[in-house]
Amino acid sequence: MEIAINGSPVAVPEKLQDVTLLNFLRDFVGLTGTKFGWGIGLCGACTVHIDAVATRSCQIHVAEVGDAQVTTIEGLAQTFAGGALHPVQQAWIAEGVPQCGYCQAGQIMTASALLRRIPDPTDTDIREEMGGNLCRCGTYDRIRRAITRAAQEA
Repeated sequence: MEIAINGSPVAVPEKLQDVTLLNFLRDFVGLTGTKFGWGIGLCGACTVHIDAVATRSCQIHVAEVGDAQVTTIEGLAQTFAGGALHPVQQAWIAEGVPQCGYCQAGQIMTASALLRRIPDPTDTDIREEMGGNLCRCGTYDRIRRAITRAAQEA
């Protein structure tokens, strides 16, 4: 079995098809930008895109991915404008969003999926979409500003 990760096929040995996508990405592929939080799909640290939809990778097994395209934080720029930073990544830098940084990959992946679906989100759209991503440092206002900036500059 193979799955597509960041635009490249990755072989999945049979014995690893029942592991979570999160564990496969981190432990077997070496893509450690996707973080383990609680492991129950509630914090958002493990968010990746599966066919451009924000998905908690701790809640899906590798075998369930099938023919879908998986994009991790490492691949987000690769899939946008020839490798340039995604507008959300640029806005994250401009707004100085990260503090400890642990949740940031999941936040960015969720935000970029939001902007793909809703290019000009309201504050309510942002709060509803991002509400499932926890930030222990409390950078929620900076996150909201960065998403708004990315929407305006994209």
